[in-house]
Amino acid sequence: MNTPRETGLGGTHFIRIDPDRCEFLVPRWAFTDPAVLDKERAEIFGRCWLYAGHASEIPRAGDFVARKVGGRQLFLWRADDGAVKVYFNTCTHRGAMVCREKQGNAKRLTCPYHGWTFDSHGGMVEQPGASGFPDGFFDNGAKNLVSPAQVDVYRDFIFVNFDPTAGDLTSYLAGATEYLDLVADQGEHGMEVTPGEQVYSMRANWKLLYENSADGYHAITAHASYFDYLRATVGVFREDFNPHDVGGGGRSLGNGHAVIEYQAPWGRPVAQWVPQWGDSGKQEVARVKAELVARLGEQRADRVANWNRNILIFPNLIINDIMGLTVRSFQPVTPGYLEVNAVSLAPRGEHPEMRAWRQYNFNEFLGPAGFATPDDVEMLELCQQAYQNMPEVGWNDISKGMNRPDNNQGDDELQMRSFWIRWDELMGAAR
Repeated sequence: MNTPRETGLGGTHFIRIDPDRCEFLVPRWAFTDPAVLDKERAEIFGRCWLYAGHASEIPRAGDFVARKVGGRQLFLWRADDGAVKVYFNTCTHRGAMVCREKQGNAKRLTCPYHGWTFDSHGGMVEQPGASGFPDGFFDNGAKNLVSPAQVDVYRDFIFVNFDPTAGDLTSYLAGATEYLDLVADQGEHGMEVTPGEQVYSMRANWKLLYENSADGYHAITAHASYFDYLRATVGVFREDFNPHDVGGGGRSLGNGHAVIEYQAPWGRPVAQWVPQWGDSGKQEVARVKAELVARLGEQRADRVANWNRNILIFPNLIINDIMGLTVRSFQPVTPGYLEVNAVSLAPRGEHPEMRAWRQYNFNEFLGPAGFATPDDVEMLELCQQAYQNMPEVGWNDISKGMNRPDNNQGDDELQMRSFWIRWDELMGAAR
């Protein structure tokens, strides 16, 4: 007979699994306790591979972008030999931020405090008053900029890891590489981040955003206004269309990564036409689809063009490859507050008309003022507010689908459970 499994740290339970009842519960204090976030910073954000940016953001030698990743201030810099470099944004002298602009281009960066100057390979190449330091003080790179312990790139997606003992990136990505490939293969000449970004915040725990991003269960209720809008304007929905009945399903991809992949009748610039785009759009979509078939073959081209996917790469990357292609990363600030950064990804050399529809879709549904994101933000903030009702109501239920014999596949709450099992492992709950 199966018995319920509870795992915990210091005598306090984390997830609760009861196979007989097909029940999977998560304690709500995991979303509110500052001690949990402190441990997450150490065991998850301090040891896992984290998404830092896309290589297309720094296309030329000297290009740089600065951002926060995993609680650290970093900047990405394209070296003069074309290599992608990532540095901690702090001078090795007294700690001031060296890169003060959000993005730009420079052969060298100079700390504003005391004038220490660094080249794109991180080398400290100049400082005022050098005679005040002993001979050999700067030799062997002793005062160079410092990089994260590991930096690697997969299909132009740049990742960092602060743990020198962590395994390699490809092994960590596990089954997620298949889906990153489906994204990267959309462009004949590669993919690029389009100009501009969306930066917003919400009063909710970071794990709620991660869960929600592959939760197809909430679409018909939380986003009902969007489906009503599509029926009225785009003309592709039957009155009896059910967003729960779109085929496909969810998959666990290993290491806490997950995906839902499905079909839907909204327009995809790569490459599914809707009447709203007119005859010229229809012709361009047909051309894009023909190019995909020639390059990838009929079966893979169909999957790239006609299937939607929400990809979760544990712990801080969400790729929504749906009516637009959005790359979201996020930073937990407190247990009940996180910051989100979102950009639009598109094929290089995309036809201007398709690019316009892509960006329209990006803003219309996925943007912070669009149809979906405000709904999601409100729902996640309502959850966070209601977690004050503890200990009387203390558990989140993500059991849907556990009674199925094939519960390793499907579009229920598998993705959430795979996330929580990995989270539980990394938090040391079994120790």
